[in-house]
Amino acid sequence: MYRIKVGPGDLAASRFGIAPLFETVIAVGIVTERIPVGPVRPWLERVRPAFRTIADDPAVRALAFLMHERGYVADFFSPPPTRPNQTVAEQFAVTRATPLEQARAEIARTLETLPEPEPDVRDVLESPDMVRRFADCMERAWAVLIEPEWPVLRSILEQDILYRAGRLAAYGWAQALDGLSRKVRWRDGVIEADLRDDAVVELDGAGLMFVPTIFSEITVTLERNWPYTLMYPARGVAALWEGREPREGDALARLLGRTRADLLRALAEPATTTWLGARLRVSLGGVGDHLAVLRASGLVTRERSGRSVLYRRTAVGDVLVGAS
Repeated sequence: MYRIKVGPGDLAASRFGIAPLFETVIAVGIVTERIPVGPVRPWLERVRPAFRTIADDPAVRALAFLMHERGYVADFFSPPPTRPNQTVAEQFAVTRATPLEQARAEIARTLETLPEPEPDVRDVLESPDMVRRFADCMERAWAVLIEPEWPVLRSILEQDILYRAGRLAAYGWAQALDGLSRKVRWRDGVIEADLRDDAVVELDGAGLMFVPTIFSEITVTLERNWPYTLMYPARGVAALWEGREPREGDALARLLGRTRADLLRALAEPATTTWLGARLRVSLGGVGDHLAVLRASGLVTRERSGRSVLYRRTAVGDVLVGAS
């Protein structure tokens, strides 16, 4: 079990971020069946053909070999974000700047719980340009597995951050951690995470970096050379790949039309047009047109939050959805 001791100054120092490289390496683990697929199997079926174009690259094979469900995985593959809006290019720059000695030490620690690698994988792990080769292969993996759907995936992550950061700021640790995962709980000033290893750390005013993820379960980074980081499953990921089944006797759909009724129901919490489009399988233009009608009818409103525009139901919209 990991035990993270929280002090008085840690709430204000805690922050949220997005880690596209972490999503990339976990996606490689999933598509190569090194990590369980979880709720994203429809995504997996979509990306398999594209992944075959890079699957035979020895560096990709080496990266996949190092991905495993239990135990340590080298940190330089996916450095935790240092701020909320860190870009993919900035994260790749951090990875490429990893000193070879550090990378070799992290690889050696990862190999402690793995079998002997095949010769082509061993050649990559022992090469003097190992860091560059891994960074190059991760860029290729990013391009075929994540980048085509990144606007939607990023919208899911940003949606989760808005929800979770609001709860942390308004209600404190216990409410922010509520529903995060069955493996995480708040107990008397300590965040407990049920993971394979045991560790105790005091934040001591440094705060905690919360990172929602699409493809992973709970992960904790407590290494000294990285920010203390808690990665957790983003809310609503599975819903993006669920079928959109018609409702029997849907009075709200008969009144508004099915898409507008679904939009109004989906706005139980504030959401962006990107998230709504992905959730309901509707184009961004279509979502915008329907939201404009709902807004003109007084059923939804909008407001800007950072770089995003969020739509939310009005009180009238709430009553209409509740009555249906």
